[in-house]
Amino acid sequence: MAYSLLPLKKYFPVSAPSYLNALKAFEASARHQSFSAAGNELNVSSAAVGQLVRSLEDWLGVPLFIRTTSGRQRIVPTEAALTALPDIRAGFDRLSLGMAKLKESSSQNTLKLTVSPAFASQWLLPRIESFSAQDPDTDLLLDTNQRIVDFVAQRIDIGVRYGAGNWPGLVAEKLMEEAVFPVCSPAFFKKLNVRTPIDLLDHTLIHDMTGDSNAGYVTWETWFERVGVSKAPVERGHRINNSAAVLQAAVDGQGIALARSVMACNDVASGRLVRLLPDLMVLSPLSYYAVYREECASKPRLMSFLAWLKQEASQDCPTSETKAAARRARQSRNDA
Repeated sequence: MAYSLLPLKKYFPVSAPSYLNALKAFEASARHQSFSAAGNELNVSSAAVGQLVRSLEDWLGVPLFIRTTSGRQRIVPTEAALTALPDIRAGFDRLSLGMAKLKESSSQNTLKLTVSPAFASQWLLPRIESFSAQDPDTDLLLDTNQRIVDFVAQRIDIGVRYGAGNWPGLVAEKLMEEAVFPVCSPAFFKKLNVRTPIDLLDHTLIHDMTGDSNAGYVTWETWFERVGVSKAPVERGHRINNSAAVLQAAVDGQGIALARSVMACNDVASGRLVRLLPDLMVLSPLSYYAVYREECASKPRLMSFLAWLKQEASQDCPTSETKAAARRARQSRNDA
């Protein structure tokens, strides 16, 4: 880890250990075994680094390096230096963490959240205006990232993740379950004669590659197995690694997509997409979760946003499992 120099006189009284910059110079010199490389890292000259190290040695009364005049390593840490370095580096790490917390406290009005690009475009952003109206004093900083981000390193307050609900170091609260079903555009639908799942195989299938590596992610292959068609030949078709782009390809009439109900809710409700075989319901074993660090649970803005997320998630989409379960229950009563 690299550390930049601090203006000591601005932050520390003269009587305090005013050798923080010297300690930084010592740590970097020991790591690089070179005053010149340490100077490059700290943006000062090698002479300045050497002077800082010598001032620290004079103050301590202990030599920190064995200096040589030849060889690749002109300076070699002494035994005393090697013993002290782990504690000094741990101290710098703690200082960096403290500075990060001070920086967080300076932006009390900002809430930083992370979601996938597809979830942002298909679910969150169409609804975010209602949160802004509810809490106008909160500024949202949205990080859209398909990869799992480090909440501590990126100073993330809250996020929405799709999975089984287990992420080390994070509290996970379930927001929404999800159903999976085939969809296509209205124009494409007019050309179809789909009465059974196997009829779908006569047409171009659009594959969502976003979660292929996730255990439990419903692909075309698993969907067909769940509806009773084993070993369906689904190798052909378009493959796209973004769920929103998969739905857009279906809207554009490129084929039949396997839609996730949370993502496709607005497109189905607006008529941009038509759901095929609506009597078939396949539930995903994965769900959407709000995730946050336990130590952040007391932040009022985070709790306000979490409450808003839960409220929005509780409002059933026409393609949600709640509606599907109700439909199945009505069908069972009719068949009885």
